[in-house]
Amino acid sequence: MARALNAHWQSQLFAAYALQEVLDKPIDGETPQSRLKQLGMMTVLYMMHQSHEKLTLSNIVEITGLTRNAVAESVDPLVERGILTETIVKNSMGRGTARQFEFCPDVFERLKLSAHKRKPQN
Repeated sequence: MARALNAHWQSQLFAAYALQEVLDKPIDGETPQSRLKQLGMMTVLYMMHQSHEKLTLSNIVEITGLTRNAVAESVDPLVERGILTETIVKNSMGRGTARQFEFCPDVFERLKLSAHKRKPQN
């Protein structure tokens, strides 16, 4: 039970973190619609991360049904914000390249710090 509760709190903290990072810190020229798309994308990416799926452009396209350009429009600002890091890796065929993303370790460090701050004192 404690593990399930812990996962629940981590998900809640992640959602709060996403809201704060995206809504409270707009990028110049960014529209409210773009920020909402980023929040939705962060939710998808977090669920993929929790399922140990690679955060590649192709995997995200497959899961969301969006076009590659639509995915890039939501993911690129997250890279710019420092929430995600991007690396170029070999594609699944081993011949071309693919964009792969990871959450910056700092994201989860912040979540750990937030969780420790919220623990009730006995």
